[in-house]
Amino acid sequence: MDHGLLGYDRVKDWLTMGMLNFNTVRELGLALPDVVDGTAYGAPALKLDGKLLAGIPTNKSAEPNCIVVRIDLEHRAELLRQHPDIYYITDHYAPHPAVLVRLLKITRTDLTELLRDAYRFVMPSAPKSALTISRPKSAVRQSGVGKKPRKR
Repeated sequence: MDHGLLGYDRVKDWLTMGMLNFNTVRELGLALPDVVDGTAYGAPALKLDGKLLAGIPTNKSAEPNCIVVRIDLEHRAELLRQHPDIYYITDHYAPHPAVLVRLLKITRTDLTELLRDAYRFVMPSAPKSALTISRPKSAVRQSGVGKKPRKR
């Protein structure tokens, strides 16, 4: 079936816009490794390693049918500048690395990508000891402990 210049995925997204809700967010988020259902401040949320990934905002400053998604502040500024009709922030959420998302305005494809970005942002980094162990000895800086003193 030919859908013209838009492409099938974009048409499908356009047809389903406005029908997204937290069940959709949950479905997309739980498809990511190690993401689990949870709560944050008594509201449904998705978590990764105990940290909020996305959830229903509980502060009264948020609009209805929105979610809060954790992302870095630079990415948030870019989203707010490029798509102020989809992404927004309120004074309450401004100091936090998060963005509010209007589910009636975002496409399923863009929501999937945003959740992947949030996943990369929240994903716990490897323990420092694991990084040190996996590096070759030549890359590990010597602290001087256990070294023989130099003769002068």
